[in-house]
Amino acid sequence: MTGMQQLYPFLYSGGSGLDTLMDDVRRSTEDKANEIVRLRESVLEESGADLAACAARMADAFRAGGRLFTFGNGGSSTDAQDVAALFLNPGESGRPLPALALTTDVAVVTALSNDIGFEVVFARQLAAFGRPGDIALALSTSGTSDNVIAALREGGRRGMLTVGLAGYTGGQMAEEPGLHHLFVVPSSSVHRVQEAQTTIYHALWELTQRELTRPQPTRPQPTREAL
Repeated sequence: MTGMQQLYPFLYSGGSGLDTLMDDVRRSTEDKANEIVRLRESVLEESGADLAACAARMADAFRAGGRLFTFGNGGSSTDAQDVAALFLNPGESGRPLPALALTTDVAVVTALSNDIGFEVVFARQLAAFGRPGDIALALSTSGTSDNVIAALREGGRRGMLTVGLAGYTGGQMAEEPGLHHLFVVPSSSVHRVQEAQTTIYHALWELTQRELTRPQPTRPQPTREAL
């Protein structure tokens, strides 16, 4: 079965008549909706503890003045922009946090691609802007994009908290020993992966916001004798 047949089976069902076609469309839509619901539930159930741990580390980074840098290719690049916008401008529902998508500056991306190579478009930006305590969050459906892997490695070298979102079985991200947190959507469908990744990063945002509202332990003030 081809990719088109998997996405739109009603076009290849061989049925005739408008009623039959509409029934096939409805079933196909219901099947896709049920599939993404199951996938989101399974990912959140399996990764719940790691999501909470990652959000706690992200909250600590933001408290210390850290910034969030997001990146990805294609559809993942728009998702990276969505992540940055979500953290930076949550409206009245949360605390604005410093976040930047490395996919938005066309001049930088095209200059680096033309002068050096597309594999460095994110790593070079992290080399310029990243510092210890910042956060590098990568999105990839395959988990094997060279420029994404290069950026995660650069972030690790610079003492950044590194977070990856991938599909399939995690790809090369799953083999990176320096990656602090990896959230894998176990699906071979790019569409289902990206839909589930949206749920993951919204959950990360919500958990991070919740962590930032927790009262921090007060440090004892030094006594006069200690001074």
